[in-house]
Amino acid sequence: MSRRAVLWIAFVVVHVGVAVLGFVLPNEPMGDVYRVYERWSGAWLNGGFVDPATYALVSERTYIGFVGITETWVYPLVAIIPMLLTWLFSWIAGYTVGWAILVTIADAVAFAVLVGRGRSTGRTVAAWFWLSFIALLGPVGMYRLDGFTVPIAILGCLLLVGRPWLASILLAVATWIKVWPAALIAAAVVALRRRLVVIGGGLIVSAVALAGIALLGGAPRAFGFIADQSDRGIQLEAPVGTLYLWQAVQGVPGSFIYYDPDMLTFQITGPQVDVVIALMTPLQILALVALAALGAVKAWRGASFASLFPRLALGLVLAFIVFNKVGSPQYMTWIIAPLVLGLVVDRAHWWRPATVALAVALLTLGVYPLTYGGLLYAQPFAAFLLTARNALVVVLFVWVVVMIARVAPHPHVHARLQRQRAAAS
Repeated sequence: MSRRAVLWIAFVVVHVGVAVLGFVLPNEPMGDVYRVYERWSGAWLNGGFVDPATYALVSERTYIGFVGITETWVYPLVAIIPMLLTWLFSWIAGYTVGWAILVTIADAVAFAVLVGRGRSTGRTVAAWFWLSFIALLGPVGMYRLDGFTVPIAILGCLLLVGRPWLASILLAVATWIKVWPAALIAAAVVALRRRLVVIGGGLIVSAVALAGIALLGGAPRAFGFIADQSDRGIQLEAPVGTLYLWQAVQGVPGSFIYYDPDMLTFQITGPQVDVVIALMTPLQILALVALAALGAVKAWRGASFASLFPRLALGLVLAFIVFNKVGSPQYMTWIIAPLVLGLVVDRAHWWRPATVALAVALLTLGVYPLTYGGLLYAQPFAAFLLTARNALVVVLFVWVVVMIARVAPHPHVHARLQRQRAAAS
């Protein structure tokens, strides 16, 4: 049996297994799909109404409007498209299973491009890493919107050199579904010589998206997702919330976990939390700008795309996570795409961070959904698992910053750039 066949068998086993675990493990790891995705998209198909005949979680016909159009939404509007597409498969065994099928199909497309004919060792290693990450992270990686954007991001990263127009369009579409792939676009603009193509593809997709939103009457809310994110408190799982979590564990007055019904998440509070909340967004912007500037210096000095882009992409994605007030467990899927590309181009240097990433995935599964009930009650063991996970994420971030700083200029590229600059002057 060929190694490509083995990979595809493993793909099926992992995806079926993870899909089933969503229904077996505690704390509803697939809850977002049937609690909010189904309701939001169902209203779009039913004139803004949810109906008990098609949605069991309501007792009477209720108007909720069209999220992103008549109602401000936490996601960019294109996020409604995969939610609507899921209805094409809902006849099989319901909406939740339909979502698992949709994500599996998207993964299969990217997996096919990644594996190819199965002759590249680097691509094979990257494929095994991706499957291992999916298995270790568990159902939260499948039953969230992020799970649909990951294969699009992987495709975009793999195609950047050979087909930059298509890659930039894919990455821009992923960004209009969930904002995090913007980090990959920023890294591509810095590291790729054909950066104007990347910018152009992003502008085209953005123009089409905004025109569609305007035609639907949602122009005033086109960027409402940005305001929703900036106004949030500190989510329980966010790295910055770790100190407050341990204060809650120790029973420090004023430190406790609470549910935010608007954001549909559990958050943490404590002494001086408002100051921390106010500082996080500026710190995140500062970290992103500093990393992009470091990458730009390396690119100007002649660093190759293969050496710079995966590191810069991972660094920017991790900056989104480490300095974020939000820390949902599915955010860990964001690190898959740059790590996959890193293993494809240079597995000898990338197996160590990939191994740490697998540990991050396993610890995340331990936190959510396995011990999440205990975490909500500030139990020490669950808090320890989350702290260990957050610590490894920070370790990865420090590692990648050091690796970006150590990127050496490619001698031939550096020499050519020097000649071009001398001729221009």
